[in-house]
Amino acid sequence: MAVLEVRNLRKSFGSVRAVEDISFTVEAGEVFTIIGPNGAGKTTTLEMIEGLTVPDGGKIAFGDRSWEQHANAIKMKIGVQPQSSALFDLLSPEENLELFSSFYSQARPVEEVLEMINLTDHRNKHVKSLSGGQRQRLAIGLAMINDPDIIFLDEPTTGLDPQARRNIWDIILRLKELGKTTILTTHYMEEAEKLSDRVCIVDQGKVVTLDTPSALIERLTKEREIRLTFIDEEEAAADAERFAQEQPSVVRTEREGTALQLWSVQPEDTLFALFGFTKERNYRVEQVSIREMSLEDVFIAFTGKEWRD
Repeated sequence: MAVLEVRNLRKSFGSVRAVEDISFTVEAGEVFTIIGPNGAGKTTTLEMIEGLTVPDGGKIAFGDRSWEQHANAIKMKIGVQPQSSALFDLLSPEENLELFSSFYSQARPVEEVLEMINLTDHRNKHVKSLSGGQRQRLAIGLAMINDPDIIFLDEPTTGLDPQARRNIWDIILRLKELGKTTILTTHYMEEAEKLSDRVCIVDQGKVVTLDTPSALIERLTKEREIRLTFIDEEEAAADAERFAQEQPSVVRTEREGTALQLWSVQPEDTLFALFGFTKERNYRVEQVSIREMSLEDVFIAFTGKEWRD
């Protein structure tokens, strides 16, 4: 069941068209991730959906509710963690949560939220003494305090170390277990690939593709990259390259010194044939690997660029 429908959303700031034409639906209980180059319109789109920015055109519907007619009801059912969170530094995490809890007629118990964001042991510290990861977990806790059905997380792990990032991932997965719908933006392809039920790639204010991570990767190509490094002289790699080029499953090859790369639509069959060839010739292979395509490959293929500044 769709809990959010966005149709033909548009927003300009002067002569700059931040959002040109964005449409998608979000299903109940899924992690829906929006990714795109810097300046693609991700945050502006989120701010319009959250009711923080008025769109120039288009439709935003939370089921049968719209911002124009049901603003107060929508505010009670969503939670928002913006890119830059304003926390009360001289209050403790517990006091911050209690304060935000008082804004709502219905709220999740503060003790429960502290446990979910793993700040129980830091509940009485001043926020200013918390680490970056702890502050970010608190910001997510504030977005959760009203027990919302839909939670918006705008780049929640940016600037965090790998361990702190994984802690945020655990919270997002816990929210999914609770049946919450999470709408996420991120700069990290691995994060989007591991957490998302569906990924929406936007560029220049438009949706360029939308699907599950695995479907997007599968749609990109069925080729897989194989890498081999030979202990013997360069002639071994050159000979193996000539053999590989004769295999019907091999699409292309590249070689540099004793390192050979090739792309195959049937990597297991290709490797089997290559190992038979190298054994027959007594060539010694030092390293071998098969690289799977990733969401980063999809991103670059659809946007035609690395991350923009």
